[in-house]
Amino acid sequence: MSSPISPISVGGLSPAMLQSPAEASRPGAFQSALKSAMGRVEELRNTASQSVERLLAGESRELHETVLTTHRAELDFDLFFQVRAKVVQAYQEVMRMQI
Repeated sequence: MSSPISPISVGGLSPAMLQSPAEASRPGAFQSALKSAMGRVEELRNTASQSVERLLAGESRELHETVLTTHRAELDFDLFFQVRAKVVQAYQEVMRMQI
């Protein structure tokens, strides 16, 4: 029995959250997408922290779920950090351009 393939979210941005070019060009679109991704990263970090706390308190015996949750939060943060670095790099490159 095969299971359906779920869409991949990148930095908290799922394909459903991606906008059309017209919507993406409106003022504040990038800012709202960035805030959404930051909120998702923070949400995953909180979930991982709660999972570790439950495991340490003896409320959960699911070590593998705790490890997966923590690793997912770490990977999402790393990806978000890399995207942030690329955005800063692109901004610096634009600022170096001569008009």
